[in-house]
Amino acid sequence: MGGEGAKRILLIDDERDFALWARRVLEAGGGFEFTYAPDPETGLRHVAAEPWDLLITDIEMPGMTGLELLRRVHLIEPALPVAVVTAHASLERAVTALRESAADFLSKPVPADVFRDKVAALAARGRAARAAARERVLAIGAHPDDVEIGAAGTLLAHKAAGDTVSILTMSHGARGGAEELRVRESEDAARIMGARLFLQDLEDTRIPEGDPAIAMIEEAVAETRPTVIYTHSLHDLHQDHRNTHHAVMVAARRVERIYCFQSPSATVDFRPTFFVHIDDYVGRKLEAIAAFTSQAAIRDYLEPEVIVATARYWSRFGGGAYAEAFEGIRDSVTPRDAVRAMRAWT
Repeated sequence: MGGEGAKRILLIDDERDFALWARRVLEAGGGFEFTYAPDPETGLRHVAAEPWDLLITDIEMPGMTGLELLRRVHLIEPALPVAVVTAHASLERAVTALRESAADFLSKPVPADVFRDKVAALAARGRAARAAARERVLAIGAHPDDVEIGAAGTLLAHKAAGDTVSILTMSHGARGGAEELRVRESEDAARIMGARLFLQDLEDTRIPEGDPAIAMIEEAVAETRPTVIYTHSLHDLHQDHRNTHHAVMVAARRVERIYCFQSPSATVDFRPTFFVHIDDYVGRKLEAIAAFTSQAAIRDYLEPEVIVATARYWSRFGGGAYAEAFEGIRDSVTPRDAVRAMRAWT
């Protein structure tokens, strides 16, 4: 992977010679991370799985034209700029490409300096659009491992889409083991998920639904400015989970999207309405949960078979092979096919 400043370029073209030339030109100038897909279907999988600053595509390819590809790309990532290149340029093709929302139209052969300058300018525009559309995600749990059990796959999907992810854990979970160890485990899990961790020290089993819990959540909300929050369901046997839910509802009253995850102590009244495909993230979810080594031997609900079986069950409602389930508590704006990070909402 390139550094944080490298612009991410995806080229879809069945002409390998052009791909090799483009790679040489861009890598010689520096500042680019270049990925090549030799056909449209492979390219679409890249578009769906990762964030990009610019897509470059040919207009004539076996199986799917560049214009058909353009329409499908914009269903997945409407803000992603697309540069159409072709060795068969014509005014009709150029007008059609631009009408289909291509950001630019280039004829092969392209002078190296023109190509590099165009790519840099278009990728800068794409990066700005991606930053503007990025989600800021805050997941709030009462104890270490609560968030990971209920929403790790979804958080990993957000992260893969370029969103910022933060986790707020309200206690050290002292009833479950040594606090120092549980803190380290929480930090390890957050690292695996690429999430920022806020760890509070309210008393395990005595987390209140009012202050200071509300004040702690308000502080995290003010710092992260979340566009979406995941937290506990009210339909839960554990008092800390219910009280955390109540505190979030007050502290996050101005956050427009709040969804509640399932915990092992959820009741039969947990009735999800949103399901997120996590097929690509089950393995990493298991890694994050495995970080809680002090709990693995004493909590059967942390067994990988149980985690996988639960995700497999929820997939019958959400599609794919594995899913996480959420109750929609507040959804004031329509989720953006909510993967980019959540293209599995139903």
